[in-house]
Amino acid sequence: MGTHTSEIIQDSDCEPTGCCLLSVTDIFTDLTPQQVDEIERAISVKEVEKGRIIYMPEDSGEVLFILRRGRVQLYRLSADGRKLVLSILGPGTIFGEMSLVGQGMHQTFAEAVEDSTVCVMGRADVERLILSEPQVALRLVAVIGQRLTEAESRLRDIAFKSVPARVASLLLRLAGENGAVVEGFTHQELSEIIGTYRETTTQTLNEFRNRGYLVIGRKHIEILNADALKQIADN
Repeated sequence: MGTHTSEIIQDSDCEPTGCCLLSVTDIFTDLTPQQVDEIERAISVKEVEKGRIIYMPEDSGEVLFILRRGRVQLYRLSADGRKLVLSILGPGTIFGEMSLVGQGMHQTFAEAVEDSTVCVMGRADVERLILSEPQVALRLVAVIGQRLTEAESRLRDIAFKSVPARVASLLLRLAGENGAVVEGFTHQELSEIIGTYRETTTQTLNEFRNRGYLVIGRKHIEILNADALKQIADN
């Protein structure tokens, strides 16, 4: 796990236009350019090193985060210290939203898995935006609901599905964003998402490769037989 601190480091100035990707962030869709400019004036931008903890469960959570560049994983720790990844976020997504409904950081860690740029919006600014633009509140509720549904689904898979079924299901879900390719994930990261050990995940991937279902490279998996993986995932 990364450095045990949740202090975000190294401020930087907002660029004149689109600095925080607000125009392509779902909750800010349809806001006017003037509204986007006003929000961006209230946002600070932070550079976060790979491995840095952005927030921890005990943090007060008085902010909303918007990921501009890089990747961030949201995870919990089990009683024995194992990491269970709830979500891996890419540019344009928000996180920390549970603090807006009085849930603190919802027992969740947020860690940069790549050098990242994060935009930070204070709670008071978010509340003013919600009061003036109710559609933003509705989209925030949708994001919260989707995150909870995904977390419940992942926990259900861990409880009831075999490791091969979990690996196959994860590969199909990740490849859905990029066709037949899963890019940028180590075996350790895949293991943390499905709640198992790296060695077990590697063994399962090698079995799939030997059956001709996929090709494995460094942080690169190409699916050759999606139907076979789907059959395994459904069992």
